[in-house]
Amino acid sequence: MARPRVTFPNRILPYLLLAPQVAITLVFFYWPASQALYTSTLREDAFGLAQEFVGLDNFRRVLGDPNYINSLQVTGIFSVFTVAVALGLGLLFAVMAEKLVRGRGFVRTLMIWPYAVAPAIAGMLWLFMFNPAMGSFAYMARTAGYNWDPLLNGSQAMILVIAAAAWKQISYNFLFFVAGLQAIPKSLIEAAAIDGAGETKRFWTIIFPLLAPTTFFLLVVNTVYAFFDTFGIIHAVTGGGPGKATETLVYKVYNDGFVNLNFGQSAAQSVILMVIVIALTAIQFRYVERKVHYG
Repeated sequence: MARPRVTFPNRILPYLLLAPQVAITLVFFYWPASQALYTSTLREDAFGLAQEFVGLDNFRRVLGDPNYINSLQVTGIFSVFTVAVALGLGLLFAVMAEKLVRGRGFVRTLMIWPYAVAPAIAGMLWLFMFNPAMGSFAYMARTAGYNWDPLLNGSQAMILVIAAAAWKQISYNFLFFVAGLQAIPKSLIEAAAIDGAGETKRFWTIIFPLLAPTTFFLLVVNTVYAFFDTFGIIHAVTGGGPGKATETLVYKVYNDGFVNLNFGQSAAQSVILMVIVIALTAIQFRYVERKVHYG
């Protein structure tokens, strides 16, 4: 039996409802993306008074630049550890919060608050806490005999920006994991407990597999966050230093374009960055989503 065809009585209203979203997408995504692609084929002076079409020369220069390869490696390390720490701690805190009997709502509220902090402010908070000259945690580290100086030590600077970026994103992950945990039927967990499954086994065989859709969504969101939205944290904490040890791809785009006024290569870097993020997202949907069970 054929299903009856659903028709919308007003033919213009659906397009009017879609128009604001389409306009925002065109103005704030496709137009800047097209401008970046066009600028990446040009060589301009610092004041934009003269232009020369150079084709793919900017891309060849960028990909042959050792500093850009360094930024690519830094971004890989930074994004992997930021995503892993933010997802892992977000899930851990969500599971622990669900076990609370009293004060559950209060704890959830406290956990969500850090997400309201702007990235630049979050970076400044961590900078003040771990500043080698006046930071309280830096003083405690020196007291314990550890030579803490992220302003001169590249590895320590990377640890600091990873911790600050992950801390900023933990609240977001916590919120979604709590929602995912609440959607799991309690009867499944109780049945497993009656059958003798321990707490750890119940988590890995029942809870975590049922959280797969939430985890996959957060994996995509956190990857995009690590590549793009951490600029404010890096700019506030290390400024890409010391010695370009924390200069990620998005920060190099800013540094070359707005500081060094090399617009052509900066635009080429932004195009490459966009292609990398799109490719990573496509790979995640192509291979990781296969293991996600929706049901």
